[in-house]
Amino acid sequence: MNESSDLLNIDSLFTPEELAMRDKVRSFVDSTIRPNIAAWYEQAIFPVEIIKDMAGLGLLGMHLKGYGCPGRSAVEYGIAAMELEAGDSGLRTFVSVQGSLAMSAIYKHGSEEQKNQWLPRMAAGDVVGCFGLTEPTAGSDPGSMKTFARRDGDGWVINGSKRWIGLASIAQIAIIWAMTDDGVRGFIVPTDTPGFKATPIEPKLSMRASIQCDIELSEVRLPSTAILPNAKGLRGPFECLNEARYGIIWGAMGAARDSYETAVSYSQERLQFDKPLAGYQLTQEKLVNMALEINKGMLLALQIGRLKEAGQLKPHHISVGKLNNCREAIQICRDARAMLGGNGITLDYSPLRHANNLESVRTYEGTDEVHTLILGNHITGIPAFR
Repeated sequence: MNESSDLLNIDSLFTPEELAMRDKVRSFVDSTIRPNIAAWYEQAIFPVEIIKDMAGLGLLGMHLKGYGCPGRSAVEYGIAAMELEAGDSGLRTFVSVQGSLAMSAIYKHGSEEQKNQWLPRMAAGDVVGCFGLTEPTAGSDPGSMKTFARRDGDGWVINGSKRWIGLASIAQIAIIWAMTDDGVRGFIVPTDTPGFKATPIEPKLSMRASIQCDIELSEVRLPSTAILPNAKGLRGPFECLNEARYGIIWGAMGAARDSYETAVSYSQERLQFDKPLAGYQLTQEKLVNMALEINKGMLLALQIGRLKEAGQLKPHHISVGKLNNCREAIQICRDARAMLGGNGITLDYSPLRHANNLESVRTYEGTDEVHTLILGNHITGIPAFR
């Protein structure tokens, strides 16, 4: 954060190692993402050429230890997510899907053989993974999934469909969650398996510099070794989702900060009625409100990160952060766009792109409504989901 946005000297709460991680990722965003993101977004291109660059920075599975993974702290991962999303939510999402979802599923629930087979190559960016949970009719209610895996001799056969699956069309493996006679189980599915088909969802008004797909699974045959042995029931995918949600808590503040800084710079340079926009009371009120929410959101993210590092993180902590920071970030981006006037609807400026992306971020990994109900259940002890 710069002086105008860090009202509380939050930088002083980070360790030298954490600040070094921030500076390293910020430099990558400034040199590689910012000069190209407008074109990538407009042309709906996910730049696969930066995957190896991200791996080289230690961003893939960065919070995992062993198996060739970087083994960085929860706060370092959060800082990296924030800096990446200051560039673009879609590019932060790649790191999240690869590391917090696909790699975490194998790391948390896989066998030693599966971990050794896949995690080093995924950390190096040589293998891309995706995470198939959401279905066309099962988003917020994954327990109603229709995808089914049946026993067939020593192996399995999967039939079903998934929707909004990040990276599926470029992935080499898919973590597919399916109902079985023994409840929900997870499977590692090589994407070249006969019967597996991934189709990018187009056109999109959000997350255009990333890939989301429909997946069709038609008589997909797998060996017995494909199942994740330690994932039984919905707890398996939910433990991975909470890893991804944690990154969003930080990432959303990156998008908000970038929009705020754009609005500050623009308001200081743009003259209206012979003085800068920044000299008007209404402008200053907007900027103050943005800065307050960014500072509160940063403190919230940092506290949740420290709880995670201490092994004290609980699901409702994640919901507090995801609900608050996405909600505030999207409002900051919209307000920043309004301050830019007509220029704000062009790709010369970032706030509307960030706001459009955050429509997706606010929806995936649990909608506002789902996280509200999780918190309501925690507060009252009464589940109100049904």
